[in-house]
Amino acid sequence: MFCPKCGAQLPDDAGFCYKCGVRIGQPAAQPAASPGQSVIAPSGATTLKCPSCGAPISPKFGEMFVTCEYCGSSVSLGNAGWKSINKHTMLPAKIIQQDDVIKEIHGLMDRGLLHRHLQESSTLEEVNLAMVPYWLIPASARTSLVAVDMAAEAGQIATTAVLAGIMGGAIGGGRDRGFGGGGLVTGMMLGTMMGGGGIGGGQGNRRSYQMDNDYNFPIVGLKALTEYQPKDYQFNLADRVLFDEAKVKGMKVLNGDVGEDIAKMQAKTLVDQLQSQKAHEAHHMIQQLNTESDVGEAELLHAPVWFARYDHKNGKIVLVIDGNSGGVINSIGL
Repeated sequence: MFCPKCGAQLPDDAGFCYKCGVRIGQPAAQPAASPGQSVIAPSGATTLKCPSCGAPISPKFGEMFVTCEYCGSSVSLGNAGWKSINKHTMLPAKIIQQDDVIKEIHGLMDRGLLHRHLQESSTLEEVNLAMVPYWLIPASARTSLVAVDMAAEAGQIATTAVLAGIMGGAIGGGRDRGFGGGGLVTGMMLGTMMGGGGIGGGQGNRRSYQMDNDYNFPIVGLKALTEYQPKDYQFNLADRVLFDEAKVKGMKVLNGDVGEDIAKMQAKTLVDQLQSQKAHEAHHMIQQLNTESDVGEAELLHAPVWFARYDHKNGKIVLVIDGNSGGVINSIGL
């Protein structure tokens, strides 16, 4: 018999089309089951049926989410077993030719004085493209901090020193001649008292700040790629579309072994670190800092990622390039 949708020849007992994934014996336009509504298999299952097209899915040991190679639907493993992923999106690949990404990389490696001619002295060993899974975790972070106003602190130090010297000289009076600088000593003591524990002290210049930020934080879905985890990199999410298997034909689509719950915990930790980093960039002297963050429902995003590895003086340089925007997601050895 033949597939009613694409015309591929199929065995007489076929339950689905191996080419386009449509179920046999049902209208091709029949809508798929609503994702995420029910558990489709227990956690120990080694063979699943795609909830959208019915094609077989065989998770490998350790995998926490799998994408159907026929229709592009995805299922993830949670506490209740395997179930459909509510939202699965992708970023279209805009840099798809190897020559184009190498040209981008050459510019990055030779940028700046320290990197001049770095590419010329390096040997390209490997470059490849894959659709890498990321959990997009929406996170709201609220950071409360107490910092010292350095400008006010500097002014207070100067003013206190001058006043302390004048008052110390007046109080010390003639003793300066007898003791060789009693006014200076007295001035320093006054400065200590006025500053509250040191010249200036800083206690009067402490200010409280609130720093609130919202993130769609990407957590890489493969433990083997953890060292390339983005720290402060943001994908161009305005470009993302619903995952479409037809648009990634010929590209390697990776499954993952990092579950949604683990990704949420990692996102909270990394968001806290990012908030702290931003706070220290904005304020030179922070005395107290506390961050609280909440995370929402995750989205599975497949992004086109180029991995390029170079040998440089018997060392390794690895560049991870966003195949959608051309940005540097991460680098090792550069």
